[in-house]
Amino acid sequence: MAVVFHVNRIVGPYFLLPVLLAACGGDAGAPQSGRSGQVPTVEVTQARFGALPLEERLSGVVRARNQTDITPEIGGMVMEVLVADGQFVEQGQELVRLRDTEHRERFQQARAGYDIAKAQTQQAQALLNQRRNQLARSQALAAQNLESVADREALEALVEQAEAGLSLAQAQESQAASVLRERDTALANTTVKAPISGTIGQRSAEVGQMVGPGQRLFIIGDLGRMHVDLMLNEPMLNRIRIGMTAVMTSPSFPDTVIRATLNRISPFLNPQSYSTTAELDVPNAGRLLRPGMFVSVDILYGQTETATLVPNSALFKHPRQGSEGVFVAPAMAKEITFEDEPGTRTPELYGPTGVEFRSVRIIARGREVSAVAGLTKGDWVVTLGHQMLVQNVAEARVRMVEWPHILELQRLQTRDLIRKVKAKTDS
Repeated sequence: MAVVFHVNRIVGPYFLLPVLLAACGGDAGAPQSGRSGQVPTVEVTQARFGALPLEERLSGVVRARNQTDITPEIGGMVMEVLVADGQFVEQGQELVRLRDTEHRERFQQARAGYDIAKAQTQQAQALLNQRRNQLARSQALAAQNLESVADREALEALVEQAEAGLSLAQAQESQAASVLRERDTALANTTVKAPISGTIGQRSAEVGQMVGPGQRLFIIGDLGRMHVDLMLNEPMLNRIRIGMTAVMTSPSFPDTVIRATLNRISPFLNPQSYSTTAELDVPNAGRLLRPGMFVSVDILYGQTETATLVPNSALFKHPRQGSEGVFVAPAMAKEITFEDEPGTRTPELYGPTGVEFRSVRIIARGREVSAVAGLTKGDWVVTLGHQMLVQNVAEARVRMVEWPHILELQRLQTRDLIRKVKAKTDS
């Protein structure tokens, strides 16, 4: 018989109790609800005593190390695209070639202008040498009273004129060399090269496309190591420090937890949002993290004093009493105890046994576990089936489960839980 599930809105997995208990191999003849005198079946686990890790849950944005846009220095038409998305390139590798006809012609003109300026400098230098030689002979003749002072002064003026001509020619040569370098750089910039070694992504360059300076053609980054950017508000800075452990999770890798260390916190607050940025450096050997991905980041910044701990699924807002608390099975605490052993036990049925609602005070609430006052270690608390106990139900049959089972259910999304139940039902 096929089972069809209709889900009209998103609900927590613990509201799927009737389906889950039926699908998990419960006794078909056992009563499943509190109506008409039937005894409901619920799941329970034992409260523990210990310290609760304190966490700050943040949203992080992933980017690659050295992630940057690749843009052309000059504008022009794209003639060749030499790489594709996802390709690894080395620093200096050619990525795109732009049309270079005009730039090549300008370079040739600049080189010709430089050659002319260089020749003019040589010519000015030769003239200066000639004038200096003439002046030297004139001075020798003047010493023997064979040359007039007027003639010597005229030659001195010609030497000064030649020196000025040489300086002008050298300046013009320097200017021509600068233009040549500029044209050479422009010609070289018609080939866009990788600024770093990394992986290419988000290609937007196509042959025949006109691009302008600063227009993004690719994104490049080192995918072997990623950065995760976080936003911290002012109160968080009082408890979060560099070096603290961070735990990252994402629906993209539901079965994997990535641990990292908080590496950097900017000391400058944004004056509008009163927040600052923090950064994690994360090795990415398995390529689970991708640039642009959002991840949930839990910063572990301490732990509470020792207290009674219960899974968050045990906490229940009683619709009649209006208080938050837990359903407990008092008699079980005196008769049954689970040892803290690794592995998962096969669930056992017990009862019927008495159940009652007990209000508690939340000392600290963690992501999966809360520390409470009002319970003691060893109390058996209901983690699944609260809705069937609110109508003044005095007793229930209980299925005893260990913490790993409860925590796994808490992590499941509703659709995952339905898929798991359906698989059990179909089998």
